[in-house]
Amino acid sequence: MKFFSSLLFLTFAFASIANIAPKPIPYKINPTESKVEWFASKVTGKHNGTVGVKSGNLEFEGEKLMAGKFEIDMTTLAITDLQGEWGAKLLGHLKSDDFFSVEKFNSATLVVKNAALLSAGVYTVTADMTIKGITKEVVFNALVNQSGGTATADIKLDRTDFDIRYGSGKFFPNICLWQSFIIKCHRFCFKAIPGCLGWLFFASLIKTITKRYN
Repeated sequence: MKFFSSLLFLTFAFASIANIAPKPIPYKINPTESKVEWFASKVTGKHNGTVGVKSGNLEFEGEKLMAGKFEIDMTTLAITDLQGEWGAKLLGHLKSDDFFSVEKFNSATLVVKNAALLSAGVYTVTADMTIKGITKEVVFNALVNQSGGTATADIKLDRTDFDIRYGSGKFFPNICLWQSFIIKCHRFCFKAIPGCLGWLFFASLIKTITKRYN
């Protein structure tokens, strides 16, 4: 009798929990293992470099990406295609008020508002990008490997949307410097926040049991 009572209780408990809306599971970005590059091209050539990730997180409901936020450390802006005096000059110019005003705005943010699943691990992401205190909506595709803890994406931006007008053909017809630039998120590394691992395991267990007996 006790066995059947316990079995009935567990059945009721699992059925009740299975009907609860899944709790979003936060995953924390690992800045030191993440890699972000930038690329800018112009008529006479192109430049590229890196920028560091300060912090960030992604949220999943089950296996689906739901939200996220990334903070980019603009003080780590670097150039990789030029060295020495010319590299230092270009870096100084990019950090100046002609471009990113790094002294005034030392970070940029990307906030994921919506992620539409296209195929396994591939999303069309709608997000708010903030640079120099100006926020614009951006849409891009991202490849997210939840089990592997990585996400990659290419984000194309028009710099004039963020009041970076220096040498832009939009405002200076006789000068044609790079108009757009690409943020190449080669690798955002993330893992579940320790305090949420218990719920993540429990949610996976409930999902397995539900599939098995439905």
